[in-house]
Amino acid sequence: MRGTTMALVSLAMVIFSVPPAWAQPHDAKERGELAKAMKDGKVSLARGVTASAKEGTPISGKYEVEDGKLQLSVYTMKGDKFSEVIVDHKTGKVAKAEPITKADDLKDAKAQSQAMAKAKRSLAAATTDAVKTNAGYRAIRVMPAMKDDHPIADVTLLKGTEWKTVTEKLD
Repeated sequence: MRGTTMALVSLAMVIFSVPPAWAQPHDAKERGELAKAMKDGKVSLARGVTASAKEGTPISGKYEVEDGKLQLSVYTMKGDKFSEVIVDHKTGKVAKAEPITKADDLKDAKAQSQAMAKAKRSLAAATTDAVKTNAGYRAIRVMPAMKDDHPIADVTLLKGTEWKTVTEKLD
């Protein structure tokens, strides 16, 4: 029964183009914290994704509040290894890179890498285009996925406290 429920939820997410859970903050409190904290973020998400390329191919990126502090996190891959790269949100320089070892994070990274393996456009380019076509918004997340056998990137945008997610093609 649980498998059937999960399959139906997954199907509904595809049909209604709902980004996966890891693509967006989970609740109103988390969204509020992130919207408030973003005032301190000086570096664009696209620039952070580009900076992380020193550690491997960027496969996803997001601003998040971790331990009460704003953080710009980018998942990268190099060969069959995955890392979480923390980019300083004020300078745009890589602050640290750590191997991804948690099972859920590793599962997400593998799914993201499969989409990026088929991509012809970079996440930075997709993010930049999403911001250009949505005046006044700022990108806070970019997450690749496969849709109808084509790589796409769901880009979550924020303007003040207004959120929206747009889809950019990666092929």
